[in-house]
Amino acid sequence: MNDLENRIGFRARESKTCLLCGKTFQFLSETLGICLSCIRHSSHEVNSYIEAAHKKSRQDFDLPSAPPQSEIGVECHICTNRCRMASGEKGFCGLRMNREGRLVHLVGDKAVVDWYYDALPTNCVADWVCPGGSSAGYPAYSYQEGPEYGYKNLAVFFGACSFDCLFCQNWHFRQMAEKATSLLRSADELAEAVDGKTACICYFGGDPTPQMSFALRASRKAMEKKKGKILRICWETNGSMRRSLLHKAIELSLSSGGCLKFDLKAWNETLHRALTGVSNRQTWENFSHAAGFIKERPDPPLLVASTLLVPGYVDYNLTLFPHSIELYCFLTKIGLYEGWYS
Repeated sequence: MNDLENRIGFRARESKTCLLCGKTFQFLSETLGICLSCIRHSSHEVNSYIEAAHKKSRQDFDLPSAPPQSEIGVECHICTNRCRMASGEKGFCGLRMNREGRLVHLVGDKAVVDWYYDALPTNCVADWVCPGGSSAGYPAYSYQEGPEYGYKNLAVFFGACSFDCLFCQNWHFRQMAEKATSLLRSADELAEAVDGKTACICYFGGDPTPQMSFALRASRKAMEKKKGKILRICWETNGSMRRSLLHKAIELSLSSGGCLKFDLKAWNETLHRALTGVSNRQTWENFSHAAGFIKERPDPPLLVASTLLVPGYVDYNLTLFPHSIELYCFLTKIGLYEGWYS
């Protein structure tokens, strides 16, 4: 087994039995222990299994097993979790703490982050419609009428997240969050990494949400450095940030030719909690809100949606078809079905 299989207890070729209904499935996570049907239709009974799975996934990283909700504590308003921490308690992302009644950002004005250059065109979720990989946005937002060969993306990887996705392909971000104080970089350092061949910055992780203020500040510095030249600002995110932060991200992407790439894990809220440990309500509300800005800049597309396929839980199998139908109906309603990538 690889590292991810070890972490989530998922072995594709071994049939497993659902701990709740007793049925056997080819694709079933040992960590969750329960099947999709039970998750969708036995919402109250599955809670203990969901809680246990996420406790197990985070126990090795000194991270809370669930967003803290202390009766008496300090509340953080950065994301959907709205962690309310008792004195000495950390928030779900691991970067905020209640210290003697004060909400403290453990890394100050820096971020737990790393970055690298990625030659364009790259494996971006939006590659097929973005200026870096297609003819979209030329000449206002792209250096070439087609893929930007010879240019590069600055890929910015954040070491924290507001979700706890059991099937995260970048799960090692948790190790960065655990070692936060030794992996700090400044906004000035990030801006300095932008050179003459950098056509775009893409924030991902982890997720930019817990460190949005840093990303916004670094973006403005980088755009000032390349004033009068092309530098697109893009986001790959679970979309759980508070609305005011989303607005600032939209403004930067709209003005620079960048895009927001929402990772829509699941429509059903219980399934979403099973897969990520938290609710998807704010993600869908933010996604709907962002869709309202599409007409302000049709080319290149501002908003792109992607869905990670998880065998047995989210895929194209006919038994899972309701998931796709729900997503299709929602995306069609807001006029974005053509921008859904899975």
